[in-house]
Amino acid sequence: MHITAGIDVGSGAVKAALFQSQGGENPEWLCKRVERIRRREPMELARQCYDEMLAEAGLTEDDIDYVATTGEGENIEFRTGHFYSMTTHARGAIYLQPETRAAMDVGALHGRAIRVDERGKVLTYKMTSQCASGSGQFLENIARYLGVALDEVGELSQQADDPEAVSSICAVLAETDVINMVSRGISTQNILKGIHTSMADRLVKLLKSTRVADGVVLVTGGLANDSGLVATMAERMAAQKMDLDLQSHPDSIHAGAIGAALWGAFRHQKLADLDALPKAS
Repeated sequence: MHITAGIDVGSGAVKAALFQSQGGENPEWLCKRVERIRRREPMELARQCYDEMLAEAGLTEDDIDYVATTGEGENIEFRTGHFYSMTTHARGAIYLQPETRAAMDVGALHGRAIRVDERGKVLTYKMTSQCASGSGQFLENIARYLGVALDEVGELSQQADDPEAVSSICAVLAETDVINMVSRGISTQNILKGIHTSMADRLVKLLKSTRVADGVVLVTGGLANDSGLVATMAERMAAQKMDLDLQSHPDSIHAGAIGAALWGAFRHQKLADLDALPKAS
């Protein structure tokens, strides 16, 4: 058995996972960590998460066979190897929900739809443009302006009774829309539902463009646990007659770190197999 770590450095948070497996097969999740960056140094947070996992598991660095990074983690000094975030989110989604056929990664700066096969291989993907109106950072800015904690946004959005339309084209225009709504006395619930609808329209358009035909769509990334956004995405998919099962998972935020750890185990096994081959004389 091998022990591998996955560390996903995002724009808003550092996520880490520690697994025991045999070349990525029959993985056993040992422990996990997530730390929001909040102006802290991401590489220092990565080290902190890693050290805390080792302490919890009663392990030392010498016990770890492979440290795999993803996202912005390629500058972590103690890494063994680095993997593209599309491949790690795809593999992590399959681990969390084996029926997944597309991962909808909604992070701090981008949204990304990834169509996968049953093994977690990426078949195609589409992502948002540079405009941030489909991202977690955009939603965080709106929540801050409204004086609402991020973990309250989902519940408040689902209490809306007359949501207001918000620009889905540009984050700056959308924020201007929100300022106008507040001045007009529109409720926080209806503003947030409008924001979620704007974001959902963009994300569902991405998903549709991947041509995923059936199966589970698993929401991953920092906004996977925003129940209001997930519910609104499901509504927009139903309105477009997309016969897909949209789901989230309590550990969806760790999908990238999970995938990194499992791909790290797979690569470690392949390298070991190569070393075991007879050497040419």
